Amino acid sequence: MLWLLQRRRGGNALRAGSWGAALALFGYMACFSWAYVRLSAGAGALIIAVAVQAGMLAAGLLLGQRPGRAQSLGIGIAMAGLVYLLLPGLDAPPAGAATVIFCSGLCWAVYTICGRGGNDATAATAGNFIRCVPLALALLVWGAFFNTLGAPAAWSGAGVACALAAGALASALGYVLWYAVLRWLSVPSAAVVQLSVPLITAVGGALLMDEGLSLRLLVSALAILGGIFCATVLPQLRRRL
Repeated sequence: MLWLLQRRRGGNALRAGSWGAALALFGYMACFSWAYVRLSAGAGALIIAVAVQAGMLAAGLLLGQRPGRAQSLGIGIAMAGLVYLLLPGLDAPPAGAATVIFCSGLCWAVYTICGRGGNDATAATAGNFIRCVPLALALLVWGAFFNTLGAPAAWSGAGVACALAAGALASALGYVLWYAVLRWLSVPSAAVVQLSVPLITAVGGALLMDEGLSLRLLVSALAILGGIFCATVLPQLRRRL
């Protein structure tokens, strides 16, 4: 998908992106794929969100981008809403899988930081994904041979179709959009915006998988979206006033 988009624009995808970003992207995908076989959706989303938050805020501090009062308040509110949404009632996840998915979140934070300096989001994302192809193929062959992911040997048509849709639409086009808006956000703001991902996952589960909309979900939604507002919109409004 990304190669087609870049080819239509008349560019060479391999000239954009970097091996550092590609390795971070591959680390995110590989750890995510392995760990989520052994984790519940809620536990995995919580651990990844905490890892990304920690990685982004640490990077922001190293880059001298200290969160202001409004951003700190937003981060606190959003984190409280996230914990309220996911923590109560979750069984303790396996230590090994939890560690691996925490590493996945850290890799995503590194990938996000790598993408902040690029001028062409589509080209950079395409270049990074193309660099991941040989690594992903090697991991796929290794996993199929040793059956390390616990997956059945036969691939169903529905499974292949879902994987292609997840890669071409949700991932490829979604990453292009994320890279495009990333340069307009500070590191703390980008970190707190990503806290909305577990909320979106929960809402999607309720709408598509009949998991139900509870009062806890609604309260958490208000907290997380309110935190995002405080961290991203409120500082801009204060500057204008």
